[in-house]
Amino acid sequence: MATHGTGFTLVINYFLLIMMIVLGGCAQVPNTYTPQMGNLLLAEPAPINPRAQLAIARYNYILAEASLEDTEKADLFYQRGMLYDSVGLSGLAQFDYTQALNLKPNMAEAYNSMGVHYTQQLEFVQAYEAFDSSLDINPDYDFAFLNRGIALYYGGRPDLALSDLETFMQRDSNDPYRVLWRYIVHRETEPDKALANLIEIRTQLSKSRWATSLVDFYLGDITEKELLRSLIEGVKSQKELTDRLCEAYFYLGKYHGVRGNRGIASNYFKLALSTNVYEYVEHRYARLELNRLRENNANKDTSVR
Repeated sequence: MATHGTGFTLVINYFLLIMMIVLGGCAQVPNTYTPQMGNLLLAEPAPINPRAQLAIARYNYILAEASLEDTEKADLFYQRGMLYDSVGLSGLAQFDYTQALNLKPNMAEAYNSMGVHYTQQLEFVQAYEAFDSSLDINPDYDFAFLNRGIALYYGGRPDLALSDLETFMQRDSNDPYRVLWRYIVHRETEPDKALANLIEIRTQLSKSRWATSLVDFYLGDITEKELLRSLIEGVKSQKELTDRLCEAYFYLGKYHGVRGNRGIASNYFKLALSTNVYEYVEHRYARLELNRLRENNANKDTSVR
């Protein structure tokens, strides 16, 4: 979930592959349901953007050579940090956000970015503090509500998370991603009510947005194959398809994970990571989801002994 670049038009047929992935015995599924990851649409991993690399080099030169005010340096550190994030260099990104905040302590965007990194590292107290600081500086900074809600969710505080994600959704209730995140968190505490709310809000979503198909899938109105088929509708570039697949893989992983299909969920999260769409929320938290699945497996193995 992010702002999509338009990219340039490419013929996409050459990289659409069909494959069957047969899961091993690690997948625990009900006897009444035999899920398969068949007819899977694969992503071509996004290449490292040469423009981003060139921009990083330019920022390096300016920061090293130019005489700048602290606020100007802070802005450059933050912009370079965003570029580092976009190419998967998270450690360098976090360093730059820290430098930006040292020079300009009232930068809401930098606190938000630091909070995301803390969440990925499971440093939840630091994450909450960073998002609180972001919203203290700019109460209208929408994505701080999303990211604080996600941090609270992964930190085991779904009730508080729901409040933030409700706020985030209400600011654009036509956005299927906002609707999905609210549902994912709400079902942790009130699954029946969460489903009823999802059914109700589905009427407000436009079919012209492909991600509405994700909501339809969660509601059981379309099959997994139909969801994957919908991914290519209206696609004009390889990048656009890869971005969509990153998102779809993540939400399919969440769907199967909650149903106990851990092997399938794990594969979908790995596929989300394989897209290399580093700046997307779905890519950022796919590895965290994988680690949670592994921990659950380890805990179950220990309990059996």
